[in-house]
Amino acid sequence: MADHHLPGVPPVPLTLRRSGRARRISLRISQLDGRVTLTLPGGVSEREALAFAQAKEAWIRGHLDARPDAVTLGFGATLPVEGRIRRIVEAPGRRVLLGAAELAVPRDAAVGARLQSWLRALARDRLAAASDHYAAALGRPYARLSLRDPRSRWGSCSSRGGLMYSWRLILAPPEVLRYVAAHEVAHLAEMNHSPAFWATLERLHGPYAAPRRWLRAEGAALHRYRF
Repeated sequence: MADHHLPGVPPVPLTLRRSGRARRISLRISQLDGRVTLTLPGGVSEREALAFAQAKEAWIRGHLDARPDAVTLGFGATLPVEGRIRRIVEAPGRRVLLGAAELAVPRDAAVGARLQSWLRALARDRLAAASDHYAAALGRPYARLSLRDPRSRWGSCSSRGGLMYSWRLILAPPEVLRYVAAHEVAHLAEMNHSPAFWATLERLHGPYAAPRRWLRAEGAALHRYRF
């Protein structure tokens, strides 16, 4: 990888990487941190890649300006949990408590770290229940379930039946979390996105256009929260 900058005010950091599989220059802006990455095929010079980025400057800056501002979590900040906005307040005891409009965290805890641990546990509980439900309906068990914080996907299913989910799904409405669980469980039967896969997903979940649309429109904002 090589680091460069797109000139201007402010300058935009660019990360250049080479790929033997790439057929043309491609440009990607991370939903998580706004990192701009240019992927170069063999034989394309860095000068050509930078010229490509300069030609796309208006597009790059427009997307960066449209990204939601980062939120550093602390007392007084707000955070969605299962799709509902909660204000972070001081807990009367030593446990994290979820209320209808508030999320109480012990004063003696590092708020971000304590919240992330609690949210991961809640996400595992919800995602395991949803995965169990859809796997039973499909008639195919999964091998294991893991949680991560990936940049560009909400879940995956390995060829060995391992399910991986983003723990940030616990911030989304419950129907969105269930849709992602059904999507990945459907891959236990169809390891592709063929018509057969989408038919399997609809049989397991029912109509899925609304939660899929929500993820495309609102999912990036779930990465704005810094723990």
